[in-house]
Amino acid sequence: MTSRRAEWNNFVKGMIFLSPWIVGFSVFTIIPIAMSLYFSFCDYSLLEAPLFRGLENFRTIFTDGIFWRVIGNTAIYAAVALPLGVFVSLGCALLLNAKIRGKSIYRTIIFLPSLVPMVASAMLWMWLFNAKLGLINMALRALGVAEPPAWLADSKWAMPALILMSVWGVGNTVMIYLAGLQDVPRELYEAADLDGASRFEQVIHVTLPMISPVIFFNLIMSIIGTLQVFAIPAIMTGGGPNRSTLFYTMHLYDNAFNFLNMGYASALAWVQLLIVLALTAIAFWSSKKWVHYQSK
Repeated sequence: MTSRRAEWNNFVKGMIFLSPWIVGFSVFTIIPIAMSLYFSFCDYSLLEAPLFRGLENFRTIFTDGIFWRVIGNTAIYAAVALPLGVFVSLGCALLLNAKIRGKSIYRTIIFLPSLVPMVASAMLWMWLFNAKLGLINMALRALGVAEPPAWLADSKWAMPALILMSVWGVGNTVMIYLAGLQDVPRELYEAADLDGASRFEQVIHVTLPMISPVIFFNLIMSIIGTLQVFAIPAIMTGGGPNRSTLFYTMHLYDNAFNFLNMGYASALAWVQLLIVLALTAIAFWSSKKWVHYQSK
């Protein structure tokens, strides 16, 4: 009886200590999620009481031409920016893991851009991509390009410009890869060297399999990040020109806060969640074939 009372007292004390987090998580996470699910079935403008409409918002989504344009833009961005980011960050990590002079300085240079606030980065790249006075076009003119691209002002070049800029902030990912590279046993490289494997073969058959869990983690985070890209294109292009850089989260934001169509925006949010879950599930399914975990 005494032990049960002691356990109950410990439980109560634990709940008291957890109560601030439980209240905060409930008020700012669970309740908003439940409300957004309800609003997704309603016609709700924030100014009037929600009116239940069933699946009408979801039917509207799949018959909306802008929605499919947004899906296409987001898919193109993710299909190029995601693998490009993986290759660049992994390549930088492999180079920075080599025994070279000034390695700490190079690591700092690679990591610094990821510390720059997102808004500041967007403003900086807006000047770099400026058609007339931008440093990129000035360099292209110096190299003999008579008419360099207008970049953010051209619907054909705005998307490549944003994809190019996405490589700017790979510093965090590079550091994660570097941490994974430190855990690769040196004896595996020594054994591969004794077998006559070249540096490239060692990377393919030793390094990549050993850090495949790290690659998988970064892949999942990149899938989620690229499908939710918002701040940079919203600041730099506003979705233009001609909706060529209008991404999914920007479309959701416009409907929620610019058009005050919160019910439709909530439906968009749940569709986005399903897309992210589906792609993440595919990544987990495929990981069984290429992700290798070390047995203890």
